Parts: sequence; structure tokens; C-alpha cells
Amino acid sequence: MKSKTVKPRAASPLRQAAQLWQLRLYVMDSSPKSQSAFSNLRQMCELYLKGRYRITVIDLVKQPQLAKGDQILAIPTVVRKLPKPVRIILGNLSDTERVLVGLDLRAAV
Repeated sequence: MKSKTVKPRAASPLRQAAQLWQLRLYVMDSSPKSQSAFSNLRQMCELYLKGRYRITVIDLVKQPQLAKGDQILAIPTVVRKLPKPVRIILGNLSDTERVLVGLDLRAAV
């Protein structure tokens, strides 16, 4: 899996700058877990953050030095860089409720 950025859709530049969510997804190659994590994260972002998010996929096979900056110990891992505070979630992101609470998109019930 190559490192790539998924840009937000259909938001005006002013609105986008004020509310942009920056997420990094750390993966290892194009493993099934990595692909599942990307798919799950993108679906949640489209549903809850449409037009207000950017996902940067970082393949640690190709760029292992990038793991140090966010202290990545397991993969797949998503790191919410913005809005602050930074939040980190491990796994393939299949537990939607846990991911939404972890990213602070929904309050814990």
C-alpha cells in the first residue's frame, strides 16, 4: 500500500481551514488489516466529517522512520493530529462505536 493522502470533498476553503480534521493511518504494506483499517476509517469520515478531513496513509514498510514521530508501536494505528488533542487508536477500526468515541466524534454512552 503506497503512502497517499485522501483530500476532503465539497467544502469551501474557509470552512475547510477552520474545521479540517487531519488523520494519519499507519499501516504495513497492503495487508488485509491495513486495507480494512483504511476502508473503515474512510467510511466513518465520509459519514461524520464529509468535506472536513484529510487522511494520510503512511506505509511503514516504505517509510519506517515516520513511526518514531508519533511513537507507533503497533499497526494499523490511526493518529488524530487535528483538532487537538492528539488521539491514537489501534487496530483495524472495525468497532465503529469505539473509534467514534476514541476520535471524539461521539460521546461515550
